[in-house]
Amino acid sequence: MHRQARQRRLSKSLFVARSFVEFLDLYGSFAGEDLEDTDSSEDESAITDREADAEDGEYEPSERRPLLGRRRSSRRLPKEGDAGTVKTFFTLLKAFIGTGIMFLPKAFRNGGIVFSSMTLVIVSLINCICFRLLLDCRQKYGGGGYGDLGKAIVGPRFRSLVLASIAISQLGFVCSGLIFTAENLWAFLDAVSHRSRGLQIGVPALIALQLILLIPLALIRNISKLGPAALLADAFIMIGLVYIWYYDIQYLFTNGINPTVQLFNPSDYALTIGSAIFTFEGIGLILPIQSSMKNPQHFSGLLYLVMFLITIIFTSVGALCYATFGEDTKIQVMSNFPQDSALVNAVQFLYSMAVLGGEPVQLFPAIRIIETSLFGERATGKKSAAIKWQKNGLRTVVMTLCVGIAMVGATDLDKFVALIGSLACVPLVYIYPAFLHYHGTAESGWAKGLDIALILLGIVAMVFSTSITVSQWVR
Repeated sequence: MHRQARQRRLSKSLFVARSFVEFLDLYGSFAGEDLEDTDSSEDESAITDREADAEDGEYEPSERRPLLGRRRSSRRLPKEGDAGTVKTFFTLLKAFIGTGIMFLPKAFRNGGIVFSSMTLVIVSLINCICFRLLLDCRQKYGGGGYGDLGKAIVGPRFRSLVLASIAISQLGFVCSGLIFTAENLWAFLDAVSHRSRGLQIGVPALIALQLILLIPLALIRNISKLGPAALLADAFIMIGLVYIWYYDIQYLFTNGINPTVQLFNPSDYALTIGSAIFTFEGIGLILPIQSSMKNPQHFSGLLYLVMFLITIIFTSVGALCYATFGEDTKIQVMSNFPQDSALVNAVQFLYSMAVLGGEPVQLFPAIRIIETSLFGERATGKKSAAIKWQKNGLRTVVMTLCVGIAMVGATDLDKFVALIGSLACVPLVYIYPAFLHYHGTAESGWAKGLDIALILLGIVAMVFSTSITVSQWVR
């Protein structure tokens, strides 16, 4: 009885950690692809074994456990999903609500409060349609990943195109996160010490300093080991959102809407489109989350519900901040809040750490795709020190390259975010699913017409938003 009570306590204490590690494991199958690194597998995992034993009621003290633990395969073994409806609901929320939400206040300032709100709603609806198209393709062609569907329907070159787009978009997320972290840290130092300018610490320098932490994290092969950093990032994001809602609602109730708020901003509205697409981009986790469900036939309803909720969350954050600060809304929106407040300074610092802690997770799919394309799927550093250090060198170079790109784009983060959304996210979310559906699943004339319309819409949105963003950047 004493041992059974201990088993129940152990199971409860590991629930949150296990749930979050399982969420991170989805990044190991990002876009439904097997991106697990063979270098990361071990013969025995004490955490995994103990959790399994606790769940099975077979946990024994260490003296009674076998000296040789379970042998784990170096490759991910396919398994049936076991996630229930509630767990999948929260997993979807975690997949969509990330650091991109903090770019929305400036996006509302760029587009105007009415235009930006309508843009978010329209982007959400189109995303739902495109997600449905991709899920329909998977239902017909089996449980493969995004790239596998491209290979089955179009050919191996299309799979390479999909994976390349995923890698580019994830690297773009990392670069934008580097800039956002540096700008918020600079504002934090400036508010707390009032010596940032005297010490000549600029945003580019703070971007470069992040390498000290990010290069060691980038060398981690096992995605689950990034759990503590990513869990703290999620907690800090929630703290930031709660404070933003509290302050904005209180301010608007007392002072009303800022008189400089515009319904539509004709000069910078195109930036709002790219930023909205960037914020809603979550297609890489749709397929693995569906695979993790015990009853995947219930996934569509959950997905639509979550899209409805996050549309409300995103719109409220952007609209409330813009209504509060008007034309003075900054891309690092925490700088708009009272800088003499210790609470604001704490939230500012925590949110910077949240973005910084999430960057290794964002980098993981991109770096694995690049490694696989260069070294092959079977190349492992477990038995070859040369391959191991070549991979380490590649990860260091990629992280350094991201820092270099971030330093170039640091002057206009809102334009950088819009460019990533237009150039990298549009093909993944709008063009590719419609193209695959047209060639592999669509049978009726109206279905093919919808696919063609989405493809054309994606191409027009990508070309228009990208060209406008670039022209505003260089002028």
